[in-house]
Amino acid sequence: MSRLAHRPCPSCGDTLQVHVLPAQYGGTVEIDFCFACHGIWFDQMENLKLAPEAIATVFKEMHRHHGEPRTPLASRMNCPECRSRLVQGFDIVRSGRYITHRCAERHGRFSSFSSFMIEKGFVRQLTKPEIADIAKKVGSIHCSACGAPVDLRKEDACSHCRTALSLLDPQAVEKALQAYAPAPARPTPPSWGSPEDIANAVLAVEKERCRVQREAPRPRMTVQQAGALGVDLLSVGLVMLSSLWDD
Repeated sequence: MSRLAHRPCPSCGDTLQVHVLPAQYGGTVEIDFCFACHGIWFDQMENLKLAPEAIATVFKEMHRHHGEPRTPLASRMNCPECRSRLVQGFDIVRSGRYITHRCAERHGRFSSFSSFMIEKGFVRQLTKPEIADIAKKVGSIHCSACGAPVDLRKEDACSHCRTALSLLDPQAVEKALQAYAPAPARPTPPSWGSPEDIANAVLAVEKERCRVQREAPRPRMTVQQAGALGVDLLSVGLVMLSSLWDD
């Protein structure tokens, strides 16, 4: 049975967008996206039920909306089912630590796009020398987890939520895509190359974002967003991987 429509985002309150996706071992699972917050609401255990093709669809949706303004996550989030306050915590997997926001009544969890990618093992953490090299060209960016500014010249992790700086691992993403894709001649996953390559990609994505903003003015940035480039490393990785799923 389909869930009730018009459920609010736990953070910003906008209506969640429901996507019906394939589940493991047959059937479907309904996942709720908030593209304003760059987040996903999973009902209890839904994040573990996604089939490989469903994970690829999530990546496509994330990439489709990667350039849209991101609303900073609220300090208080409420469950879209019972409206009780979500409890913030951390989960740790091989690819790093990520933030979780869970309903104490076990209705589900809210994850940012970046947390979803870390949970699924699609990222690798940057080393301190890599961060130092990137900082020579890129001073500050946004934290992929919480959106706070990160000064790469002084920090090797977010000072607000302590999330490590990470980048998408193209081989891990391609492995997920190959699980369902019979299409021939799939492009070879790109190599991130040197930190200079990463820095150049960050600057290119920021340049394009600024061009779009000039053509379609956005609301003024919040204090939290000020002083940093409007991109984060995982968003940059999505752009660089776009050739893997472009039709």
